[in-house]
Amino acid sequence: MSDSISRHVSLSSPDPAALFGRRFTGRPRFVAVAPGRVNLIGEHVDYCGGFVLPMAIERFTTIVAAPRTDAGPAVARLHSVVKGETVEIPLAAGPILPLPGWAAYVTGVLAGFQARGLVPPPFDAVIDSSVPLGGGLSSSASLEVAVALLVARMANAAIAPLDLAVLCQQAEHDHAGVPCGVMDQCAAAASRAGHLLLLDCRSLAVEHVPFARNDVLVVVADTNVRHALVAGGYAQRRADCEAAARTLGLPLLRDATGADVDANRVLLGDTVHRRARHVVGEIARTRAAAAALTAGRWPEVGALMAASHASLRDDFEVSCPELDALVELAVAQPGVIGSRMTGGGFGGCTVTLVEEPRAAAAMAAIAAGYRSRTGRDCTLFTTRPAAGGSCRDLDGTG
Repeated sequence: MSDSISRHVSLSSPDPAALFGRRFTGRPRFVAVAPGRVNLIGEHVDYCGGFVLPMAIERFTTIVAAPRTDAGPAVARLHSVVKGETVEIPLAAGPILPLPGWAAYVTGVLAGFQARGLVPPPFDAVIDSSVPLGGGLSSSASLEVAVALLVARMANAAIAPLDLAVLCQQAEHDHAGVPCGVMDQCAAAASRAGHLLLLDCRSLAVEHVPFARNDVLVVVADTNVRHALVAGGYAQRRADCEAAARTLGLPLLRDATGADVDANRVLLGDTVHRRARHVVGEIARTRAAAAALTAGRWPEVGALMAASHASLRDDFEVSCPELDALVELAVAQPGVIGSRMTGGGFGGCTVTLVEEPRAAAAMAAIAAGYRSRTGRDCTLFTTRPAAGGSCRDLDGTG
């Protein structure tokens, strides 16, 4: 097993064989890992074809699996350690249908491979994850990509990372019913250690932007609240953006300019105008942040993060008091370069850049201040940009 895979597995599950043995007999053959992600800037623009700047985090979904050679039915049996549930998915007859809950992400990926004429052998698998669920860190994309990497390996299929990401995005659309953009899956599949991923969500062109300062950490703070970000809230924001593009006569809202949006304010209506203003501004901020990081202009990155949060709060209306509190507390700490909400919103997480020597003190102050303001505890962890997912043979042969 490669060093990178070993590091990934050790973060979520210390022993692949022991993990597999919690549920099944025999020895596992494969281990697949895929990271969660945090988006430094570029929120709610991926489904508008815009630019985003995520990074993979040092939290992973791990799948340990073995093909079955018995004479039993042709099914995939998968056990989720986090959920304490086992599902069986038929592989032999007819289309693969959605299952409820977390299993929908698995069935969606398997159906995507089936549509390509690629079906793995019957197998057993145990899934574990250190990616927080529901916090806007893409636990679902992490699961999808890990499953896809495993299935590709077992089916002897070579699929490029970005093609695999699109397959996983379609799986989430078709089986989980979430009309997500492609950012999360691309970050989980195609990130490079020590880099951010500047992704053009229309062309899928990528640029790996170095995270050049070793003395800067990324702090992820989870509000531990989940407000009304159901699929309907997300879908409504997307529908608003699509309505703006239609009104402006554009295929995607990324093609609009600020002048276009402001000149059509009355025609768009107040709400859709503000949604469009956020998207156009956020795309510009994302490209500017990538350029600033490349040039080492870190204070500029912080200012762009602040503007992004304000736009998400006021124009896109996906922040909440708990997210706002975490951002306000963070930017008041010495050594903090910038902070903003990340993910879909209505709860979930913030992302903060902080100088490493001051990180511990900043995190303690943020935690104490959040408890004082909200009566809740937040969960904080640090990360550096991680690598995208991969799958290897546990016996070291591939």
